[in-house]
Amino acid sequence: MDVREPIGKLQVPEKVTFENIQEWLKQIKTYTIRLRETVDSLSDEELSKTYRDGSWTVRQLVHHIADSQLNMYQRLKLALTEESPTVPAFDEEKWAIQPDTKLPVECSIKMLEGINERIVSLGHHLTDEQLNRTFVHQENGSITVAAKIAKLAWHEEHHLAHIKIALSK
Repeated sequence: MDVREPIGKLQVPEKVTFENIQEWLKQIKTYTIRLRETVDSLSDEELSKTYRDGSWTVRQLVHHIADSQLNMYQRLKLALTEESPTVPAFDEEKWAIQPDTKLPVECSIKMLEGINERIVSLGHHLTDEQLNRTFVHQENGSITVAAKIAKLAWHEEHHLAHIKIALSK
């Protein structure tokens, strides 16, 4: 297994179905419960573990997941409310070293609870037309709402796997 891609690369079906969307939303809905089960009782030493040399710590990963979901949620909302808006990339490495990433992970888990609840609520009401709406990412080009929902689910699972690898060392 490649620890950089512990669950594999994101795979979005060519034709996304409502069943796909429901499965991804179910993962997103239960994510913070599973994240809490993994990190709630960790010591500072455990929160400082990494999954590979030079990687982010468990603490940084939890904060990154919240930062990323926040950015992706905003992109999702923009795609649903504007015509093919262009959205900026965010420098994940610079975000990961800001002072707020030294806070307890609880603040990011609470943030994730709210963001994920809103993503799930929004996702359950999407139409075919809305799933095909797009935004233009500065670096990655045009992305559909359907693909963004897939990434929202995949990204959280991807980093939960990184956390579990770090804790197993």
